[in-house]
Parts: sequence; C-alpha cells; structure tokens
Amino acid sequence: MKLTADCTDCLISRVEYESRLCIDDSLRVSEIVDACRNLLERIAADPVPAPVIASRVHRLAYRMIGDPDPPYRSLKKGNNADAAAVCRAVRGELATFRDLALASVIGNTLDYGSQAHTVTDNFVEFFRREFAAGGLTVDDTAAIERLASRVVYLADNCGEIVFDALFADYLKRNGAHVAFAVRGAPPILNDATMEDAVALGLDRRVDLLTPTTDGIAELGLNREHAPPPALADALDRATLVIAKGMANYESLSDGRDLPPVAYLMSVKCGPIGADIGIPVAPGSPSSGSERRHPHRIRASPDSRLYKHPRKFFPG
Repeated sequence: MKLTADCTDCLISRVEYESRLCIDDSLRVSEIVDACRNLLERIAADPVPAPVIASRVHRLAYRMIGDPDPPYRSLKKGNNADAAAVCRAVRGELATFRDLALASVIGNTLDYGSQAHTVTDNFVEFFRREFAAGGLTVDDTAAIERLASRVVYLADNCGEIVFDALFADYLKRNGAHVAFAVRGAPPILNDATMEDAVALGLDRRVDLLTPTTDGIAELGLNREHAPPPALADALDRATLVIAKGMANYESLSDGRDLPPVAYLMSVKCGPIGADIGIPVAPGSPSSGSERRHPHRIRASPDSRLYKHPRKFFPG
C-alpha cells in the first residue's frame, strides 16, 4: 500500500509526539518537525510501500532527538504490564484458535502510530468488554487455521506481543512450526524487538525467533532489503504468514510472491480502512468525534486472509 495524502499529517503528528516525549524545548521540537516535513515532501511520491517512507522520516527524527533511550520505552513497559495483567486474568478463557486471534487483534489497539487513534487508559476493562463482544468485522479464522502448519508470525507492537506469544503457544501445541519475527533494533514507535521477545521467553517457545532487519529501524517488513537469511528461509517454506498490525499490512498487501497472508489488526485510520473496505469505528476522530476510548475501535477489529492471486473470504 502506497502513502496517501492523508498519511502525511498523521506521520508528522507522530514525529511531534515522539519528540515531545524526549525534549522539553518547543523550538527544538519545531526544528525536528520541520526537517522531517521537508524530507517527507521530497520522498512522499516514491513508488514504495508507505512504511518505507515513514521509516525514513522516523529515523531522521530519532537522529535529531539524539536520546539513546527510545522515546516510547516507558510506554512499551506500561503496555506490556497491562497486557500481562489481562493475560493472567483471561488466559483460561482463550481456548480456541479464534479466541487467540481475537485477543491478538484487541491487543493491536496498543498502537501509537496513528493520529486518529488514542490508546485506552484502562486496557484491562477495555479488553474484557471487547472480548466479550466477540466480534471480528471480517472473520476468516477457520480458513486461516487450516493453513497453519508452518507459520511465519510477523509481530507488531509491545503489549500485544504478550497475546501473540500465547497465540504462538497455541500453534505449537497443535503441531505447527512457528517462526516468530519482531522488528529490528532500535525500535520505531512502540514496536516489539528482540529484547521484548526474549523477555517473554519467546526464544524458548517458538522454533525460530528472528528480527525482520539487521540493525535497521524499520516499520513493517521492507522487502526492498533482503531480510535476515533465517527469516527469508522461513518465508520460503511457510504455509501461512500471520501479519500483525497496519504497517505489516501496508508492507505486504501489494505483494504477489508470498504464501497466504492472514492480516490481523485493528483498523485505526481512514486510508487503511478504505484500502481494506473496513470502516474505522464510530467515535474516532476521523469520523468527526473526539470521544476517547474505550468505544473508539468497537467495530474495527479485522482478520482477513489473502491468498495470492485469489482472495478467500469464507462464509
């Protein structure tokens, strides 16, 4: 998926947000924002997926911020703590493939990458309500499960990675080979990295734990650069790719040389909603309201399976 005109303001708003997390100097923040806006104006029309452009802008922002501690570190720790609290309370209720998929999609709301989305300040309550509602706007989980013998699991953010780990456990218990990929360090936004995955013991819970890049901060999966050999081999042999979140969707949705891809995400912005055909939930700023969570993504969890060149939307 290519960058759209609506993406530019959102991306610059994220630059300003992460700058203010680290810098208490409005003039310096303005300098960073202006430099990133100038870069974006030069590269916005490049014929590459949107995350490639967004990653270049974020990397410039992080260089100019100059803080060795990633801007979202404290938020990531809080997200993981919130998700772990939910898991302790509900893991006994997560019995089926669909249960784990739904939990993972709800976890995807812990995402700071969209101006049109605000992370709930009571995730435990929010999760219970959304899980009880049980809805996926598009539900292809039965078809996805049938393909899950060799899985490449492309993770997204901290917080939700706690649910992704439970999902990986389920896949392993049911005989799947699981290669689990997290973002290369340093992270952009609240992306999950090897440090986060190892802290959850994923290096002992899956068949392969790998970064998506070798030391480059990158959103999604940049297929212009060769992935690490272990990940490339896993993709070649996979019967299914589970791609979490919007950046992975933007990275892969135009590809035609992939295994079947299951996109599991909460739809949190208008351009992606339009591309998929899933409306952003009522209550989001993009639909004209400034109401905050917990109601924002009520209708937006989305699970969709693509199998190139055909698309499968069973039942």
